[in-house]
Amino acid sequence: MTTVLAAKPGEAATKIPLLSWFEECTKDSISLVGGKCASLGELISSGARVPPGFALTTAGFAEFMRAAGIQSEIAGLLQGLDHDNLDRLEKSSAAIRDMIESRPMSIELEDLIGEAYRKLSVRCCQASVPVAIRSSATAEDLPGASFAGQQDTYLWIRGFDDVIHHVRRCISSLYTARAIAYRSKMGFPHDQVAISVGVQKMANAYAAGVMFTLHPATGDRSVIVIDANFGFGESVVSGEVTPDHFVVNKVTLDILERTISTKLMCYTVDPRVQKSVATEVPFERQSIQCLIDDEITELAWMAKKIEKHYGRPMDIEWAVDKALPAGGNIYILQARPETIWSNRQPAATVTATASAMDYIVSSLLAGKRLM
Repeated sequence: MTTVLAAKPGEAATKIPLLSWFEECTKDSISLVGGKCASLGELISSGARVPPGFALTTAGFAEFMRAAGIQSEIAGLLQGLDHDNLDRLEKSSAAIRDMIESRPMSIELEDLIGEAYRKLSVRCCQASVPVAIRSSATAEDLPGASFAGQQDTYLWIRGFDDVIHHVRRCISSLYTARAIAYRSKMGFPHDQVAISVGVQKMANAYAAGVMFTLHPATGDRSVIVIDANFGFGESVVSGEVTPDHFVVNKVTLDILERTISTKLMCYTVDPRVQKSVATEVPFERQSIQCLIDDEITELAWMAKKIEKHYGRPMDIEWAVDKALPAGGNIYILQARPETIWSNRQPAATVTATASAMDYIVSSLLAGKRLM
């Protein structure tokens, strides 16, 4: 099923798919599948090991909203909202999200998602394969803004009904109070931000976390920094645990620093209910290193390749899948441009009020000739 957009006189109409597999996406697909899903497609094309999946495109989102018939009501609730008025933001957000989550999908859209989920399960050789369902907005993960994390992610979702339910929840998360306030503050019009929803095979993580291809505290680009915990990476991303911390030389891949933290909790699967739950880490594992050194080295090597492909410092989410053998068990779950240090303007070497000695010293440091 595709959406056909009207064209100008003399031009052919454009057909836009309502669903797209990750391998069909590239970094140029942001307007179609949002920042997260476009990045996943680009990672696949770069040769990174990425769990398979598909995306409900922005055209699919538009089709759902059109069929629901609630655009004018949403526009009215957003009219004149002040990003500092937290009480009104929360009330408007709750009303909008309830409208979206209570509207059924069209039969055609449900069938498309159901068939894609069936094919993904066959591809992964697992009935009702567990998936992560991630919001992917068209304004997030861009080099000039930090929109990442404004929408929702749901882990270990199984079965057609739960997939459809959480796709709707992801669509509604475009209108969380936090997301509405951030767009207002940044000057992004609400009606120009669309959302895609990624449905991705869930990595059954033994350990997971994030890594940066520069030092996030100092901006040092000669190192790779890895933060890790047992279970899914949610505990690291959300800051609920102090993770193990590793600093790796980007050239030699030697581990320069290692800080093993006491990790009291993690997110993992409850086998009885097949849901992601927060659980206490057993006492005997709380203070042991959650990654072996070979995994740290492989992660750093993968980070180098990703940074080279994108040509800029990157913020990367990863997982070690306990169901796969060593050597092929590390997945890259997401990669986005690092925005804090990359957007900083370099400080001037010498200020207008600097002394002659300051000028001489700064010139020597910069390698300039003084004569």
